[in-house]
Amino acid sequence: MRKVTISMLMSILYLFSASIYALNAKGVEIPEVVTQDGSQQELVLNGTGVRGKFIFDIYVGALYLVKPSDDAIQIMSDSSPKRVMMHFLYNEISENKMHSAWREGFEDNLDDVEYAEIEEEIDKFNSAFGDTVKDDVVVIDFLPDSTTRVKINCSQKVIIESPGFQRALLSIWLGDSPIDSSLKSGLLGRQ
Repeated sequence: MRKVTISMLMSILYLFSASIYALNAKGVEIPEVVTQDGSQQELVLNGTGVRGKFIFDIYVGALYLVKPSDDAIQIMSDSSPKRVMMHFLYNEISENKMHSAWREGFEDNLDDVEYAEIEEEIDKFNSAFGDTVKDDVVVIDFLPDSTTRVKINCSQKVIIESPGFQRALLSIWLGDSPIDSSLKSGLLGRQ
């Protein structure tokens, strides 16, 4: 009987710690549910992860969907509302490095023709980003009408209307060559 009690206690502690982790990553509070402006759709937390580079934590990322999924292809193809939230942990990333990182992410997941088709949208997207500092919060909303809206620290920066751009942007995190495979697993709820 004592083993059952200890086993039950361990299970309860595990479930409790897992739900705390889902709500707090690297000291960043991650809401389980958000309401997307524009669509007024309630979105649920699909997963979180940390974008790392070398030994540095760059940002905590969170993916919100209408209903949870671990299927990257389905998520990128689906036109339902989505949100990616990025809470920066790194002290400062220059505008040039931000722009280079975004371009690299697109280039790694698109062929030359696909890239050329949305190059104008990529330039517009990059125009939203200046120097990024610790505690900056980027919210990227993917609306069902193929609009992508970027807010930084609650200030709207750009709106891009292109279904091809939405899929390409999501591929940076969820594509065949994601910027961080551990982050991809986290966003898909696999960690």
